[in-house]
Amino acid sequence: MPVAGSTAVARHGVEVTRVGGRWRVTRPWPVRLRPFVHSYAGYWEAAASPYRVRLVPTGRAVVVISLGEPFARIRRPGDPGPDDRVTGSLVAGLEDGYRVCDHPGGQEAIRLELTPLGAFRLFAVPMGELTNRVVELGDVLGPEAAVLVERLEATGDWGTRFDLLDLALSARLERGPRPAPEVSRAWSLLSRTAGAVPVGRIAAEVGWSQGHLIRRFTEQVGLTPKTSARVLRFHRAVRLLTHEGAKPTEVTAACGFYDQAHLNREFRALSGTTPGQMAAARLAEGALAL
Repeated sequence: MPVAGSTAVARHGVEVTRVGGRWRVTRPWPVRLRPFVHSYAGYWEAAASPYRVRLVPTGRAVVVISLGEPFARIRRPGDPGPDDRVTGSLVAGLEDGYRVCDHPGGQEAIRLELTPLGAFRLFAVPMGELTNRVVELGDVLGPEAAVLVERLEATGDWGTRFDLLDLALSARLERGPRPAPEVSRAWSLLSRTAGAVPVGRIAAEVGWSQGHLIRRFTEQVGLTPKTSARVLRFHRAVRLLTHEGAKPTEVTAACGFYDQAHLNREFRALSGTTPGQMAAARLAEGALAL
């Protein structure tokens, strides 16, 4: 591991960077995985201090492979049911709201963000079953998940860990279900425009009725086309605020909100915060520090 005070170490294509209180480990993932994997990183925390973060919707499914301390509690404020108590590696489906994660600290893990249709192929279950849910990795991938985690834990070399993960992902994706071409086209239209295309136009574009599009899209993506558009628009607004330094008035116009009051309402509903608070906070990989 890198020495204290270093900012980046690169070796054999693996780059290690200090980001706040954690080390982040990255390597370009293989070309064959790029249609399915949006981001891909390992990390471990420099200090084992308990923390709380808010997880906001991104329009992606998430896999966290825990190699150290597990998550203690993940909850969705306002839900009447019990908290999701995930004791190890996890899968999170697409969300239309935010969750709060309490963690004891000392985590070492690999985190992947998957495109919705990549997740459909990898998980091989209707994505609607995972919407707004966080479950154990083994509940989705079966016994092979435990074997993979054990092999990743057995080596401390990140290059080897990524090699093992690439092989496991490639094998699983190769035998996974193929999404309908019409759903793939619909998702491409929505994601490319950050949710700016009306559902009726998408249905006409793919040659399906709106009802049929909604049913098949929700099965394979996890959210309806309309809710997906809402989340993608929010995600673009967050990116403009946090990474490009845009002002709320500029975001309102660029993302197609009716007015700034509409922008504020959407941020409250989807993230539990305001655009100004989001812009001032530290946001990393869909997690807002609390």
